[in-house]
Amino acid sequence: MAITIREGGPDDLPAILGMLDSSVEWLVSQGRTGQWGTEPLSGHARTVEAVARALAEGTPYIAEVDGVPAATLTLTDGPGAYLSHLPPPGEPERYIHWLASDRRFKGRGVGSALLAHAAGATRRAGVGLLRVDCYAGGDRGLVAYYEANGFTPTHTYTHGPDDWPGQVLARRVDQDPPGGR
Repeated sequence: MAITIREGGPDDLPAILGMLDSSVEWLVSQGRTGQWGTEPLSGHARTVEAVARALAEGTPYIAEVDGVPAATLTLTDGPGAYLSHLPPPGEPERYIHWLASDRRFKGRGVGSALLAHAAGATRRAGVGLLRVDCYAGGDRGLVAYYEANGFTPTHTYTHGPDDWPGQVLARRVDQDPPGGR
């Protein structure tokens, strides 16, 4: 199994939406409907617009397994308006949006490979801070996933009329990770 990571673009929108829909299907099968609900995200016009906007404003990356799109994330220069109530980091940053994988590739390390790639791209851009936010409800499993990939929780927040619980996490990338690299 070979994982390769390439820069994506607007033509990747259908594949990215497919990965998001696959993630929703998996979350529903696990009884975890608080994160993204129960319906495919590709059926929500506002979500499709938000994903397309992130693709246009940032740099999307696609991880492929043996040539098949398996996971995605998009890097931008900041979190966006929905987190404007949080204190700014006080330095340039790169921000991860829409990390998702096609669940057929679960457990193969494609998400971690993308996060490592995002850290490297951030470092190469001369930026020392990489941040992300995620769903922090339920068992906080997604928060734990990011922690296992070198991120540290910084701010909690709620969003929207349902007080969706979120967690912002940060990772310093201007230093070598433990063990060097």
